[in-house]
Amino acid sequence: MDADRRGRRDEGRNQRLQGDLRELRQLRELRAREGGRHSSRPEGTGSSAAARSRLDQPRTGRPGLVTLPSYDPEAFGRLSERIARFLGTGRFIVWMTVVIVIWVAWNTLLPPNVRFDQYPFIFLTLVLSLQASYAAPLILLAQNRQDDRDRVNMEQDRARSDRNIADTEYLTREVAALRHGLGEVATRDFIRSELQSLLKELDGQRFDGQRESSELL
Repeated sequence: MDADRRGRRDEGRNQRLQGDLRELRQLRELRAREGGRHSSRPEGTGSSAAARSRLDQPRTGRPGLVTLPSYDPEAFGRLSERIARFLGTGRFIVWMTVVIVIWVAWNTLLPPNVRFDQYPFIFLTLVLSLQASYAAPLILLAQNRQDDRDRVNMEQDRARSDRNIADTEYLTREVAALRHGLGEVATRDFIRSELQSLLKELDGQRFDGQRESSELL
């Protein structure tokens, strides 16, 4: 019965696999036919036909009047992290304090013809506001990258913990099965007690035989 059931299951699986292979072949043939049709169409209808040609491919952006310069987002992200890391150190605070002190001393203690930013130091305020306006997005970008790394690490830790839990449950079941199997195994004490009882029975039978022989004599 078990062999028949297994045979039926294997036949069902084989039929399912064959059906899936047939569907894949049909999809490939349809895609090949669609590609041949689209390639054989004239170029006059290429704008609307190309937009509707392949639904499984993302649409490329239309070139606008102004093309922005391309950049490497990974390199820009690493640069932003370096800048944000430097902004969060005490060295940056010390250097910024030194620059501000020199700026204020230059524009207050030196002669008026040498000063380039008179009181109330409007140019210094503009520089500091520009520095703050650029520092905030860079810090946010660095935080977003760190959040992405933390999310990936959390997913890896979750998957690792799931594997550890599965392994622990498997080992627990194996240990329980071993304990259940060991409960049915004959131990040394059990065998010794059985042998002693057998020896006692043999001695008793021998003693009974000797007594019966002595009585007959």
